[in-house]
Amino acid sequence: MDQIERLRWLDRTVVWHAFSQMAEYDGLIIEEAQGCWLTDIEGKRYLDAASSLWCNMFGHRVPEIDRAIHEQLSKVAHVTNLGMSHPTTIRLAERLVEVAGRGLEHVFFAGDGASAVEVAMKMAYQYWRQIPGAHGRRTKFLTLGDAYHGDTLGTVSLGGISRFQQMFEPLLFEVVRGPCPDRSRRPDAMSESEVCEYYLGEYAKLLDAHAGEIVAVVAESCIQGAAGFVMQPRGFLRGLHRLCRERGELLILDEIAVGMGRTGKMFAFEHEEVAGERLSPDFVCLGKGLTGGYLAMSATLTTRCVWEAFLGRRDEGKAFLHGHTYGGNPLAAAAGNAVLDLLHGRVGLEIIAERAQEFGSRMEELRGCSGVRDVRSLGMMGAVEMNRRESDGGIGTESSRVCRNALREGVWLRPLGDVVPILPPVVYEDLGWLFSILSDAIRK
Repeated sequence: MDQIERLRWLDRTVVWHAFSQMAEYDGLIIEEAQGCWLTDIEGKRYLDAASSLWCNMFGHRVPEIDRAIHEQLSKVAHVTNLGMSHPTTIRLAERLVEVAGRGLEHVFFAGDGASAVEVAMKMAYQYWRQIPGAHGRRTKFLTLGDAYHGDTLGTVSLGGISRFQQMFEPLLFEVVRGPCPDRSRRPDAMSESEVCEYYLGEYAKLLDAHAGEIVAVVAESCIQGAAGFVMQPRGFLRGLHRLCRERGELLILDEIAVGMGRTGKMFAFEHEEVAGERLSPDFVCLGKGLTGGYLAMSATLTTRCVWEAFLGRRDEGKAFLHGHTYGGNPLAAAAGNAVLDLLHGRVGLEIIAERAQEFGSRMEELRGCSGVRDVRSLGMMGAVEMNRRESDGGIGTESSRVCRNALREGVWLRPLGDVVPILPPVVYEDLGWLFSILSDAIRK
């Protein structure tokens, strides 16, 4: 057995891969990467058209991020954030507060997206137990149909995708779940604004039926990723924010996949803002692109109102008793600061928004391909939904074939049910070549 064969054998028999049937596993082993390209152990190159699972914002070996990590490594790689901190981490927190605005003045660092959502959930729950006049009836979260917020037991409870939940159902807590606000699935006679009002009406009913019981409303911003890149009707998030404000409910926005410039704005919920109406969620959860896909880090941003509910004497027991060993890691924070530098400099939001226009046009050209059910995109995030052919194997069969065809031509994608997500790094310029490959992969 040569070295390559041994690596493949070990990868199939020792390494346990996420969301993979290991009895049939046969994945790529990447040796190195440069720019938007991955190189495997046999020297074959692939365009990273999934941005290493939606997180690699600017490609690989980005000089600014490499340099920031190297400089930080020459000082210290890690210090705990229990009783101490580091200037690099403090600076990142300050900058996140600056770019967020809207009263989001405090940052709690964790390691991954699910952890950031767990932090928001636990903070919201404890908040209601520590503010004057509150009571203990608030024990439920209101979530969207087909939601996905991570794979911890808490975030799986919030989720609404059965294949991620069924096995663990006895361990999950009850939530109040509304319908999936999907702008693509609507009666022909109903306009997008009408379907938006329909969904908002359903959520208003749920909020009223469970008045005084809701800890927080939890929603992915604009796009429900794991649901199949479901696009919410325009105005839905804005309307949901308004419902929460009118009823005094907390709002948690999950921006793990869509935040940090991926959609052409720093936060995806900014697409929902109109003149005179800025969204001011109580919590915003960030991850994935926060470090440009370099290191594991997530952040939960919240308001002074929430922060102050946790202040008091030590013996009052109001502290937030939650933490992560690598929360606020200086190396990750250095990468995060470099990402913000890029978004305010060489790869600014205006540049991403301009490139997103061509990306959206190219996506629309795929709509006419045989076998395509729907095409949708926002910023530099796109998805092609394939028709399902039950006779050929059911869910995911056609999307998997598209991904295999693209891989043969040097484009790496990962299917999601019947959907093919398309998320190249925001710096990738040769969109004509990429979409030519995609068109051929669909046709074949």
